[in-house]
Amino acid sequence: MDAFIAAPWQMWATLAIIAVTVVFYTLDRFPLELISAGAVVALLILFLLAPMERNGENLLSTETILSGFASPALFAILGLLIIGQGMFQAGTLELPTQILLRAFEKAPFVITAAVFLFIMVISAFLNNTPVVVMFIPIMAAIAQQSKIRVSRFMMPLSYVSILGGMTTLIGSSTNLLAAQSYRATTGGEIGFFELTPMGLVLAGAGILYMATAGRWLLPKRDNPSQPWTNEREGKHFIAQIEVTRGHPLIGKGPVAGLFVDLPDITVRMVQRRERAILPPFEDFAFRTGDVVIVAATRSALTSLLKSNPDMLEGLMAETSIADEVDGSVQRSTQLTLVEAIVAPGSRLIGRSVAQIGFHAQTNCVILGIERRSRMIRTQMNTIRLEAGDVLLILGDIKDIRALRSDRDILLLEWSMQGLPDQRNANVAALIFAGVIAATATGLAPIAVSAIAGATAMVASGCLNVRQAARAIDRRIYLLIGASLAMGAALERTGGAAFLGEGLAVAAADFGPTVLVSTFFIMCAVMTNLLSNNATSVLFTPVAVAAAQIAGIDEHILVLTVIFGSNCSFATPIAYQTNLLVMTPGHYKFRDFMVVGGPLIILLWVVYTAAAGFYFDLG
Repeated sequence: MDAFIAAPWQMWATLAIIAVTVVFYTLDRFPLELISAGAVVALLILFLLAPMERNGENLLSTETILSGFASPALFAILGLLIIGQGMFQAGTLELPTQILLRAFEKAPFVITAAVFLFIMVISAFLNNTPVVVMFIPIMAAIAQQSKIRVSRFMMPLSYVSILGGMTTLIGSSTNLLAAQSYRATTGGEIGFFELTPMGLVLAGAGILYMATAGRWLLPKRDNPSQPWTNEREGKHFIAQIEVTRGHPLIGKGPVAGLFVDLPDITVRMVQRRERAILPPFEDFAFRTGDVVIVAATRSALTSLLKSNPDMLEGLMAETSIADEVDGSVQRSTQLTLVEAIVAPGSRLIGRSVAQIGFHAQTNCVILGIERRSRMIRTQMNTIRLEAGDVLLILGDIKDIRALRSDRDILLLEWSMQGLPDQRNANVAALIFAGVIAATATGLAPIAVSAIAGATAMVASGCLNVRQAARAIDRRIYLLIGASLAMGAALERTGGAAFLGEGLAVAAADFGPTVLVSTFFIMCAVMTNLLSNNATSVLFTPVAVAAAQIAGIDEHILVLTVIFGSNCSFATPIAYQTNLLVMTPGHYKFRDFMVVGGPLIILLWVVYTAAAGFYFDLG
């Protein structure tokens, strides 16, 4: 009661601001950016009008509250997002992703389980943040291949990496910080694999939950920025492939009626000089000079461009640009695909692709033509365009943007998609490997290595400044800044210590099992409001004091603090990996509460039941 009376009113005001902010995040009635900014403004006004001072020092100055926007953790996340975008633009993971997808087609359940198991194991020995960055594009590719919404994969990716981080001392920075605080408080040590037995129990329970109840709670949400993607996914374009000298199709024929070198693509006709060869293609092999007329979806053509650009060598050559210094021809590093509709009254109507001179006028090429309700068997260059025809256009990003002013076509901006330049794949892979090595070996903090890696991605040409800027999500920036401001206010007003000590004293009278259970759920709640690192550092000394009051081994409560602080499942601000998957998974704040809240309760119950036997609490 004395502590209750002595608590400063600013502490209660801070708790009220945090509570209101979390409620507004959950209701999702206002933009996340507005709520985050409102929380920061409320704290700034509160401590401007009623500053808290100790020994003449202002504990919560304007600089302190806003320092979260310059936090190393924030810049680490932004740097990793840029690195991930650079790897995507460079196509670094195309080869391993293709191998994984081929295996996924044969055994989808086994491959998915194996990938998540691998993520959990590797997260036990590496910082799980770069592990999640590495697997985000792979999981996105699996989602696309399996026709499952990407929101069904990204949150489990983050959660499995967090569960894996619970199992060893170096699996998470939370574990290391708690061990350091424990050593500084009592001189005690925590062994490398001391967390493993109980960590595996919790990880097993968490994985079982995600495979059953959690699976049904995951949101089924499409990409809100591309509402027509699914609608157009099955539309087929007419395209043509010119078999030039040295082309990979020379000498290849069908196997059981299918051309294995042209996956998911239908060959409708082969023009061989004056002769048109139609299906079925019996005793057939491609020759130099053949013009292959195919029907394929945009995704199939895009996959062909990514995996084997030599298939469309003729078209790719037309997208080359000459070097201004020596005149040599070099491929553009920003090839882009976009769809455009032939406008009513367009000058292109009634003219063939060959007649309009599209490449000469725009420096872009028409890769395919889609005509509603009609499938054409003729060379693409001879097709006379009609109003409403959809053109699949390939060109440099600058030339594609210039098409916006072309009155003859209507550019579908939402369909714009950059193609990776495989020449940069190895460079991006080396940069990413360097970031992981520097972080894993302790050579540099994650913030330093991530910022250096992001800078190297831009400097090496793996992505440009505009693409790097698009990788930064303003929601994440404001969310992290606001959460760190609220965490600092809760800590410096004494709110965290007040809650921790009050619960510890109250639970001590009910026996060691209740005390351990109380500490676990308390740390689990606080880690989703503050951060896992702040929670572990704040509550390790509190756990030591509570153990001494209750007369139990302080080692037990310190381990409980570590496991509870790792339960960063109920909010995106709780851990970096949640923030990393928030944008690619198209999640809202409340999605984490819906899926992660029950998971925390389950782990609390499992830990409470297992702790009594494992720690022999009696």
